[in-house]
Amino acid sequence: MHSEILKPMVVLIAWTILMLVWLVVTRLPAMKAAGIDITKLTGGKGADADGILPASTQWKAHNYNHLMEQPTLFYAVCLIIAVSGTGNGMNAWIAWTYVGLRIVHSIWQATVNKVSIRFLLFALSTLCLVALTLHAGMAVFHG
Repeated sequence: MHSEILKPMVVLIAWTILMLVWLVVTRLPAMKAAGIDITKLTGGKGADADGILPASTQWKAHNYNHLMEQPTLFYAVCLIIAVSGTGNGMNAWIAWTYVGLRIVHSIWQATVNKVSIRFLLFALSTLCLVALTLHAGMAVFHG
């Protein structure tokens, strides 16, 4: 099966891995500078470092977490669209728009992090997800 909508999915997965690398290469030195020895840590979660590590370091971690949240719905809806045979044309363009907005959102959150702009990017990407969901529903229930 060849469906154009699979391409933006792969790009967002690759971007998520890149954000993970960015997170690691900034967080580990920040932890060392803060006197945190990861070999002595037990349990905990990434958010425990809020207030200990610099905010700009944590922004990358927060964004990585965000890429584990809403995009999971994106992947699911894109697979539904691909399997239904409607993953080309408009649906592929909407998916590319979603991915572009999520990448810009990541860069913004990881660097500047002004919430009003970040929220706008999130809202616009959510509208793309809503459109894809409606198209998936039409394909599945009326196709």
